[in-house]
Amino acid sequence: MTTNTTKTNDIAPVHIIGGGLAGSEAAWQCAQMGVPVIIHEMRPVRKTEAHQTEGLAELVCSNSFRSDDKYYNAVGVLHEEMRVCGSLIMREGDKAAVPAGGALAVDRDIFSQGVTDALEAHPLVTIQREEINGLPPAEWDNVIIATGPLTSEPLAKAVQKLGDEGELAFFDAIAPIIYKESINFDTAWFQSRYDKEGPAGTGSDYINCPMNKEQYLSFIKALLESDKTEFKDWEKNTPYFEGCMPIEVMAGRGIDTLRYGPMKPVGLTNPNVPEGESGRCHAVVQLRQDNALGTLYNMVGFQTKMKYGEQTEVFRMIPGLENAEFARLGGIHRNTFINAPKLLNGTLQMKAQPRLRFAGQITGCEGYIESASVGLMTGRFAAAQSLGIDITPPATTTAMGALLGHITGGGNADTFQPMNINFGLFPPYEFTKEEIAEMKTNRIKGKAKGRERKKKIALRALNDIQNWRTPERAKAA
Repeated sequence: MTTNTTKTNDIAPVHIIGGGLAGSEAAWQCAQMGVPVIIHEMRPVRKTEAHQTEGLAELVCSNSFRSDDKYYNAVGVLHEEMRVCGSLIMREGDKAAVPAGGALAVDRDIFSQGVTDALEAHPLVTIQREEINGLPPAEWDNVIIATGPLTSEPLAKAVQKLGDEGELAFFDAIAPIIYKESINFDTAWFQSRYDKEGPAGTGSDYINCPMNKEQYLSFIKALLESDKTEFKDWEKNTPYFEGCMPIEVMAGRGIDTLRYGPMKPVGLTNPNVPEGESGRCHAVVQLRQDNALGTLYNMVGFQTKMKYGEQTEVFRMIPGLENAEFARLGGIHRNTFINAPKLLNGTLQMKAQPRLRFAGQITGCEGYIESASVGLMTGRFAAAQSLGIDITPPATTTAMGALLGHITGGGNADTFQPMNINFGLFPPYEFTKEEIAEMKTNRIKGKAKGRERKKKIALRALNDIQNWRTPERAKAA
């Protein structure tokens, strides 16, 4: 293993293990604060079960960063906070945006290349392609472990032993990607749910494949009867993460589970039905653009553990996908996270060994942007340590602060599971007497009142993040 120990302006480098979204964002934040960093990324020296390239910040599952609505969706608030804080992940995500209704989705290759190019070009960033196969050397006194859901076994076991923890893993699944040219548009049609436009969209961004009741029931039956991936003995007790459940596992929870989940038909009207017939559907499969050229589309919510041969047969039962050709079939991989509320302090240091910080999915946050936001915070905490300056965590009223609070103490250590950002993690917002009076005058109540509360929480967050946007060293730069 080769290690660059050169100091810049007498500042020892921060060592970042893992070049995914969290590690890349952490490196960027450190470097922007004037602190040198070394990214240790094991690909391509050692490959993983899910990655296909050696690019930094490669997206291995969906290409969506989810809603970009900064007023009414918690992840949209997180997007905006990260933009305010100079996030590399959001900068390159915005550049690589593809149409996705109200969501921010990206061309995964353009996005990864943009992040890689930016970090390779930064004078304070060194990238070393090597596996760290255990706890990092003792002389590394400021380390960020951002190895994500596919942490190599030697490092995972070392962390597990250090934290005196049991199981560190759950299963995560990948959705198939289909060539657009193989989709039958005599049946399928373009429409975003409720015709909603997004950051790179037009209101007609998703491909929709309709099902009547008979087709839906036949499809569910085929899902349940299909051959599934067999787990190895050491994997059999690993649980699934609720936020990325295989489609066939969801189907097994009840006949209508998918109709109220990824196949819900609300906000969509089929224009291909004969004149005089209703365009309402019993269920709808949606496909979202996966690359800038618009040649690839992924099946939204259709992560699966079916065997490859079964996938092509079952998914071609979907109207419009009878002749579908797959650029990538679905898959399943083991995911790793620590019991963060038990093991980490408020600045993401491991209580048992404070020289180690953690970032990204390994901390028990779930989602690309959540992972990157934890990387952003961890990078700033580590850089502040190197610079000898104080830095407080973002306010709990912000999306980043709310997420940080959850994974470092707000979550129940006894039942801890990965969590996406949501408004339930924010401190509640209490309307003032004046606001209550105004809502009564405007007859705002019920769901409309709840929507107004979300906007107030969002506005408070975007105001409070301003106090944390520029670290001390960056202000002086």
